[in-house]
Amino acid sequence: MSMPGDHIIEQYEKHAETWVQARLRERSFPEKDWLDRFCALLPSNAAILDCGCGAGEPIATYLTAQGHTVTGIDSSETMVRMFRDRLPNQRALVQDMRKLSLAETFDGILAWDSFFHLNPDDQRRMFPVFRAHAKPGAALIFTSGSSHGEAIGVLQGEPLYHASLDSAEYQILLEDHGFHVTQNVVKDQNCGGRAIWLAQCINLPASNQ
Repeated sequence: MSMPGDHIIEQYEKHAETWVQARLRERSFPEKDWLDRFCALLPSNAAILDCGCGAGEPIATYLTAQGHTVTGIDSSETMVRMFRDRLPNQRALVQDMRKLSLAETFDGILAWDSFFHLNPDDQRRMFPVFRAHAKPGAALIFTSGSSHGEAIGVLQGEPLYHASLDSAEYQILLEDHGFHVTQNVVKDQNCGGRAIWLAQCINLPASNQ
């Protein structure tokens, strides 16, 4: 049975070239302020995991310009190919973030405008994935909706699925998996009205890990 959001990969695969070209034509870079906050929690030359990296523009490109190394993952083969073309010195893998198991950890993890395409249950299941790939002290940043529910946007004229938990549940999930929330804005009007979470990995008691 088809589940909400099951066709996201096919949609981005179909419209990858058009979507990326439209993004490149934009003159604004509203993500920069939050990426700077994220980078402030990272060591020099940090290893970063970008979940839903797309073609690497503008986020991975900006992070590498700050001296960091990015491993991008995306379910779209076309997006990964474009990422590799733009950032040949970085690593990009065709991977479904829900099934990710890289057997390595990172100084920073982000899921910017990607995590919110997962249905609510898949979002809940992502927090152990984030934890498994986080070094102690790692920074985590992701975008979500502002309240529990599902919404349909548009991608090149086609309906595009989004979902969100409520803020209280995100807070609990982060804390239960060893992340302390450092900043959260429910609707950042300086960043397209996004709900944004920035957290940092802390050591859990052994019984909770």
